[in-house]
Amino acid sequence: MVSATGGEPRKKTILTLFGTRPEIIKLAPVIRAFEAHGEHFRSLCVSSSQHTDLLQPLIQKFDLKLDHDLKVMQPNQTLSSLASRVLTALDPILVEEKPDMVLVQGDTTTALAGALAAFHRQIPVGHVEAGLRSGDKNSPFPEEMNRRLITKIAACHFAATTANAAILEKEGVNKDEIFITGNPVVDALHAMLEKAVPTGATADILNATKGCRRILLTTHRRESFGDRMFENLCVLKDFVAKNADIALIFPVHPNPSVRKPAQELLGNCERIHLAPPMEYDQFVSLMSHTWLIVSDSGGVQEEAPSLGKPLLILRENTERPEAVDSGCAKLVGSPKRLAMLLEDALAKDSWIHGVASVANPFGDGDASEKIVAATAKVLGITLSNPEVVLS
Repeated sequence: MVSATGGEPRKKTILTLFGTRPEIIKLAPVIRAFEAHGEHFRSLCVSSSQHTDLLQPLIQKFDLKLDHDLKVMQPNQTLSSLASRVLTALDPILVEEKPDMVLVQGDTTTALAGALAAFHRQIPVGHVEAGLRSGDKNSPFPEEMNRRLITKIAACHFAATTANAAILEKEGVNKDEIFITGNPVVDALHAMLEKAVPTGATADILNATKGCRRILLTTHRRESFGDRMFENLCVLKDFVAKNADIALIFPVHPNPSVRKPAQELLGNCERIHLAPPMEYDQFVSLMSHTWLIVSDSGGVQEEAPSLGKPLLILRENTERPEAVDSGCAKLVGSPKRLAMLLEDALAKDSWIHGVASVANPFGDGDASEKIVAATAKVLGITLSNPEVVLS
């Protein structure tokens, strides 16, 4: 294949935008996969720095080269001000770099603003983790509405599951624009787990909880703040106090709405360990050593089944029903139901005992290569050494 001028064909430029910890975790293996096909693709990494302290260690951990940093983070920023700064800072980069596709992931403000900026420049948008829906535009907020709006903009929809693809088709997305790939978080988790060794605070916590059934807690979503978080933490505190073989490990998000109640309620409790946010390899290692995970995180809903760990979802609804339908997770909904489900987990015939044998509903760890293959197909590229074949 040669270009119109008779020389080598121009490489297609893929600009991958991320700004938060979950985005970089899921996009890192995708970026690596594009780099592995460097004869066809020029890969550019752009960070909005929507997260700062949480993001930089992961960029280093995944050994990624950052081409542009928008540096939009400001204290106490509003969603609107954040979106406007991403739009303003990204636009001249799009003009300068002339990408053939802008890749965004999920449902963050960075992803929505990046998709809109690309649309304004008539650059195709590829949406990783497309088709997730909770059914309630206000929950999770603002993520549910962000992902719906990105769908209206995107030219390529990389859906993790057949159910996600069906949702997109029902909403009127052209079937030829939808590619079922699995979720690249599975790729990232498996790669990280192979080399993850507990060190430092993680090793100390595992040693201190040796012989206990460990519960790993993460909670940070806006809809969990306030009275709901207070009540959930009280339920967990009481459960640990009543069961001498139970230990709770809580990596506390730096948001004051999480940190303050965590310290006030759990700071000096026996067998409850509060920790700062962990690097991803340490978090993966910790998840692999738990008895039960309790979380309101979207990513954890995919990671727990990947590790065969039972999960209680601290939410009233989920855009990842596959975790529940497969038998890997239960929706909590209320503090009262949380207490009931925790007690149920202690039963000899509890559902949690069958989770380890459930097939992962979010893929087999080859999502990144499928995304590359789909992108190549859309951009008219024939991969010389394709790792996967799209069905």
